[in-house]
Amino acid sequence: MHETLYLFHLLAAYLSIGLFIARGYLLFSDSAWFHHRALKAIPSAVDAILLTTALILMFMVSQYPFVDHWLTVKVIGLVAYIVCGAIALGSQKARPVRMGFFFAAIAIFFYVIMVSVTRNPLLFA
Repeated sequence: MHETLYLFHLLAAYLSIGLFIARGYLLFSDSAWFHHRALKAIPSAVDAILLTTALILMFMVSQYPFVDHWLTVKVIGLVAYIVCGAIALGSQKARPVRMGFFFAAIAIFFYVIMVSVTRNPLLFA
């Protein structure tokens, strides 16, 4: 059960970043597809699955934010990813600013992935 749930969590994480990158590409290439209803609904559904599986896994393995440091960093990283992504895809800020937040969100996402793999916020220590 744990392995299957973990695989769903990983799949949802990679779908989440893939959809984010695709939506960013559509936005910055001025494609009308960016405003398609499905491209707004599907990422929300994927993120709901990602969050649900994360919460279930957290209770299954008895590791909690603000108790386990690496998990605390993941939660903080998730909030930073959401904020940067919201500014990048939904803000009325200038294009260069939005692109900066777009690439920051991607970098934060991959940092969170590496923290998950290493279970160490410093990644290398």
